[in-house]
Amino acid sequence: MTAKPSGPPPRPTRRRRATLTTMVLLLLSAQVGCGQATTATPTDGGGLPLTAVTTVPLPGDTSRLDYASIDPAAHRLFIAHLGASQIIEVDTTTDQVSRVIDDIPGVHGVLVVPDLHRVFATATNSNEVLTLDEDTGTVPSRAPTGAYPDGLAYDPSTQRVWVTNETGGTETVLDTATGQVVATVDVGGDTGNVAYDPAGRILVAVQSRNQIVVIDPTTFTVTGRVDVPGCEHPHGLALDPDHRVGFIACDGNATLHTLDLDTDQTSNPQPVGADPDVLAYDPGTARLSVAAESGDVTVLTEQNRQLTVLGRDHLADGAHVVAVDPSTHCSYYPIASGLSGHPVLLVEANR
Repeated sequence: MTAKPSGPPPRPTRRRRATLTTMVLLLLSAQVGCGQATTATPTDGGGLPLTAVTTVPLPGDTSRLDYASIDPAAHRLFIAHLGASQIIEVDTTTDQVSRVIDDIPGVHGVLVVPDLHRVFATATNSNEVLTLDEDTGTVPSRAPTGAYPDGLAYDPSTQRVWVTNETGGTETVLDTATGQVVATVDVGGDTGNVAYDPAGRILVAVQSRNQIVVIDPTTFTVTGRVDVPGCEHPHGLALDPDHRVGFIACDGNATLHTLDLDTDQTSNPQPVGADPDVLAYDPGTARLSVAAESGDVTVLTEQNRQLTVLGRDHLADGAHVVAVDPSTHCSYYPIASGLSGHPVLLVEANR
């Protein structure tokens, strides 16, 4: 991870340089549309249940890319180019870059909130969270965070954004109307990702304690701690609130655990790629995608609140980030280096 000397210490993470492979060349010529997806049969591993759609050349150098977030209705995908301190915006109807937003120091997390026409981004090198106008790319406000701001989650009930401060061990709470910090919550350890549960709570993966911490978003108090047996260093976190289930990725021992959101019990550990990072759940297909620092991707299907592996394979070196469009069911994997010394975006359809 590239950081300015004056910024926070880099997060210890696997750094593998992606290369141009035969797979990428095939992606360039693929003409499959997302609507042509078919149903895959569950397996115990093996090839991915994905079909290449296209490869989108991205601007900039081959430094680290991080989180991505999609606005399905506006057909916009926002990608954090951490090493270049830029957000890359891709038009998902044309599969072309439509804008580059500069000067976001060490941009790490990115989250678009379509209802607000706002994009929120964590600037790790300056310990800030920035509010951007989704339509113009301008920055109406910026606010201080704790040390090493990373992931974000939006709480629509209070219209607040929650920011995980990984090495700071805290959550910064941002009022989206003012762009100002309204609270800081100490979770008692290094933080992973954060998620909003519509049952009226915030869930945070606390990596150094192997726990999920439960926070009341109105009082900003910790109301519970959920141990995750068999999980080392929980980082990734995603929810399926309709079926009251959550998913926890543990990058210390490459496992994925299921969390019952009603009982707060964990179960059904599944092996995933080494050092899992970003999770993306598509409620329309009941598929969960787990992208790992190793470049291995695991795709699982959820039924009766249980996960079954559809496939697991090496997609590309550096494929540690995934975003899914719930309207087309396409999945997007930004890769730091894959084509003539530039980053690329792999677009995949289900099969």
